Amino acid sequence: MNNGIFTISLDFELLWGIFDKVGNSYKPSYFQYTRLLVLDTLETFAKNEIKATWATVGMLFAQNEEEWKHYSPIQIPSYRDPNLSAYEFVKNSGLKPEVHFAPELIQAIIATPGQELGSHTYAHYYTLMRGQSPEQFRQDLQATQKISQDKFGIRLKSLIFPRNHINELYLPICLEEGYTQVRSNPRNWYWQETQHEDLSKKWFRSADCFFRVGEKTSYPKTQMQILENEPLLIPASRILRPISKSNKVFNRVRLNRVKEEMLSAAKAKEIYHLWWHPHNFATDPIAAMIELNEIMSHFQTLKSEYGMVSMNMEGVREMVVC
Repeated sequence: MNNGIFTISLDFELLWGIFDKVGNSYKPSYFQYTRLLVLDTLETFAKNEIKATWATVGMLFAQNEEEWKHYSPIQIPSYRDPNLSAYEFVKNSGLKPEVHFAPELIQAIIATPGQELGSHTYAHYYTLMRGQSPEQFRQDLQATQKISQDKFGIRLKSLIFPRNHINELYLPICLEEGYTQVRSNPRNWYWQETQHEDLSKKWFRSADCFFRVGEKTSYPKTQMQILENEPLLIPASRILRPISKSNKVFNRVRLNRVKEEMLSAAKAKEIYHLWWHPHNFATDPIAAMIELNEIMSHFQTLKSEYGMVSMNMEGVREMVVC
């Protein structure tokens, strides 16, 4: 295929993605908005014939605490810092359906054309944190596959590591447990080893949202290689950062950066991989959806003028294999 490719992946987590940062101090309305925004986003994708991968925390598949316990693995992550463990959080704080379970939203993802249901691990698992083990990670992946197959009849193929903590030693485990493609980080140095968040990396990542400070974010299809005993690594290009309510200039500049990168990829017939967390849109739901529709309109222009096509992560792998 000699066309530019627009790929979208979403890290769908609800509270499981930020419990170790916010605890119980979150605003319930934030996740109420998120649940509605998932449906709005799906409708927008369907209208624009956008294919996307929804990497979903496996615990969201459960209907209630009974199911959550039933599918949880025997070996859970033994982080040195127990505050990183979803299981320890539940032990101390309990489970609340509105922030911990979302099977109806998963069903909506499945029912929307072009959407791929992927995995964000079962328990928002951190593969680079001390104390956890390869076997614990394997059992986490198995738990996600089991609940997905039992409840929705789907064997998941795409995986996104939480917090972009990619443990390369664990890649063979991913493939053995059915994951044929994994999102990897951009190639720039400030996206590597994301568990070590020094100020220079944060500064360069923030600056790159406004102007180019590293390598070009899109990449040619020829860089995509399937290595023996590993899933295909599909690099991310750009995170769509949350709306700033207080800085309209910030919002416009960072959105223009995304659109310029999409245009560059379309002209060069390269891959551009945009990602975000659905809950990021809850910062300012109306403005976020206006921005998403602007990105969709831009894609339609690039599709018409340069033949750019939309692919989810599974579609990208199929293209590479062919």
